[in-house]
Amino acid sequence: MALRRLAWRHQSLSVGAIVLALVIGCAALAPLIAPYDPNLQETANRLAAPSALHWLGTDGFGRDLLSRLIYGARPTLLIVVLVGALMAPFGVAVGILAGFFGGVVERVLMIATDIVMSFPRLLLAFAFVAILGAGLVNGVLALALTSWPAYARQARVETQLLRRTDYLAAAEMVGIRGPRLLFGHVLPLVLPSTLIRLALDLGGIILAAAGLGFLGLGVRPPTAEWGSMVAEGTQVIFDQWWIAAAPGLCILVTCLAFNLIADGLRDVLDPRHG
Repeated sequence: MALRRLAWRHQSLSVGAIVLALVIGCAALAPLIAPYDPNLQETANRLAAPSALHWLGTDGFGRDLLSRLIYGARPTLLIVVLVGALMAPFGVAVGILAGFFGGVVERVLMIATDIVMSFPRLLLAFAFVAILGAGLVNGVLALALTSWPAYARQARVETQLLRRTDYLAAAEMVGIRGPRLLFGHVLPLVLPSTLIRLALDLGGIILAAAGLGFLGLGVRPPTAEWGSMVAEGTQVIFDQWWIAAAPGLCILVTCLAFNLIADGLRDVLDPRHG
């Protein structure tokens, strides 16, 4: 009953979690639920319209579009998980160190943060990938290296406020100092706002990853990936519009799910929105 009340009270969180769970389930069970091999080419059946055999039709190489959509969730979600696991911890660590110690440490760390933030994030990611080369790992590194400054700034401001509180003064009085104080007492108080920002940013990461794939700088073909599938579909968008619309809709729904989760997390974790 408590879980039901929580789900009813925070409907956006529930809807977003359900949609995201469906996307993750499709990606995890892709070999079982995909009707065809996503890389199987049937040139005699290229650009086929949706039918009983191919529910969403086929692409320019005769590959089943539904199967490629299901498998395409895998690299997209993998990029999201890896980028989130890299950018948020690094940015939060920089922000906590800068906000707690201040002085020279703060100035040096914030100058580095400002330098990265002065460049357009997506363009800087494209530049990194262009230099490092296309691929999943390089795409993850490019997006992570350009996305951490916002977390550093947020964590710095919150840490500066916490540094003046009686809570940390009492912790230091009983001998809690150094890393134990920073990551045992400051980090838990900074974490809620970080999780909300992370949920919001993951939708943007999906768009950025799709943008890399659209420009041919993401996952290498013939691996199915939603951004590259949209790029392939734009070549025949006036005659076979569904080839680009289907992966575009998947990107839209997944981004919406993360935004709904972020809105729900704000209501749950932020006491000002209770």
